[in-house]
Amino acid sequence: MNEKIIQKLISIAKSSTKNSYSPYSNYKVGAALLTKSEKIFTGTNIENASFPAGMCAERITVFKAVSEGLKDFEALAIYAEGKNYPFPCGICRQVIVEFCKDLPIIIAKSEKDFVIKNISELQPSIFEFEKSK
Repeated sequence: MNEKIIQKLISIAKSSTKNSYSPYSNYKVGAALLTKSEKIFTGTNIENASFPAGMCAERITVFKAVSEGLKDFEALAIYAEGKNYPFPCGICRQVIVEFCKDLPIIIAKSEKDFVIKNISELQPSIFEFEKSK
């Protein structure tokens, strides 16, 4: 993946944080998902007073793409400012791997400070259910 695409996805993920609804944690996360057809979907975390009712930026982004009929992903950027890299939670990892078992994930805490991991590194033992035909 070239540097220009990486920086573009980080920038879009960062700008997605402005729509974060995170009054409880004040931890704003943004995500940008590039599809193989070069369409980019964005998402941000949305919290709720009933904590399980909230949703992570990564899942929102993937669900938006899938709901638009796109399931072929090229790369996903996750952005949040803070001391630690904003690695996706276990549920998000499982959702991502459902659609792409070799997706590069750009995990950024700034435009210059990021790591790239493959989803297979982050979720090495996936749960798979035999799909009915």
